[in-house]
Amino acid sequence: MLLTGVAGFIGFHVAAALAAQGHEIVGLDNLAQPYRRLKQARLEQLGSSICFVPADVADPERFAALVRDAAPDVVIHLAARAGVRDSLTAPFAYAEANEIGHLAVLEAMRRHAAEALLIYASSSAVYGVRHDARFQEIDRADEPASLYAATKRANELASFAYARLFGLRQIGLRLFTVYGEWGRPDMAFWSFADAALNGREVALHDGGAAQRDFTDIRDVVAAVTAIARRPVFPDRKLPHRIYNVCGGAPTSVAELLSMIERACGRRAVTRVTSAPPGDAPFTAGDSSRLRADYGIPTSADVAGGVERFVAWLRNAPEAMRLAREN
Repeated sequence: MLLTGVAGFIGFHVAAALAAQGHEIVGLDNLAQPYRRLKQARLEQLGSSICFVPADVADPERFAALVRDAAPDVVIHLAARAGVRDSLTAPFAYAEANEIGHLAVLEAMRRHAAEALLIYASSSAVYGVRHDARFQEIDRADEPASLYAATKRANELASFAYARLFGLRQIGLRLFTVYGEWGRPDMAFWSFADAALNGREVALHDGGAAQRDFTDIRDVVAAVTAIARRPVFPDRKLPHRIYNVCGGAPTSVAELLSMIERACGRRAVTRVTSAPPGDAPFTAGDSSRLRADYGIPTSADVAGGVERFVAWLRNAPEAMRLAREN
């Protein structure tokens, strides 16, 4: 298997799970900022369980050569510039990493691994600004609220075209606010817990009114590994399918902070600010399609997830230090 973004949060967990199942993993990552030192630490955790290749997926010729040489049966494409807010200040970096990178994957597979399966990461951000009702895969997704969301929707459309034109088998995963150990320090789970444990200030946008469908990394890993074993394509004429991967129970950011404070045993210092442009006020996914096709019951136990994460962070001082160095 070939896995892009192996040093990222999700890539690290997926690689570890697949390697434990006995799969040979060629993992690539360009180790770009932010959090380069943390990415290197994740690679150290993986050790010799994978074959690591330092490479940028947005280099089409280099990536094509990797696909040709590795001859993978499954490509898991998780490399991307993540997050809504940074896409406001670094739009060309997002366009290169997300759009050029995804196209490089499609072209390399079309030319050198046409029979392989592609599993790629999309995002709940493609649904745009909504205020109620659970998001379903059949819902419209043509009004992105950020450039990041637009790049992810562009990836889905390009994949649809390559499935239609060339029969390239692909499954896209719309991921909803994933949390877990070795996660992203800029996201609420890590930043709130770090603030509570170390007396740092928390910026609480709109008083924490936004609701998020927080998703356990273990559910994402379960989805990827199940799909890699046995992809399902109900429409035999179109080998492309999209799934929501979500916990299914939206939680307000204020509620999350309260859970984290309880788990840490101390209050955080908060500062109320206005919400940044592009932030969605509400996300809530319907994962019934994933459950029907693969039997995966995703977890909505955010409180339990908070307890596990805070316990890990308490015992990971080096990870906290590396996160602050970036």
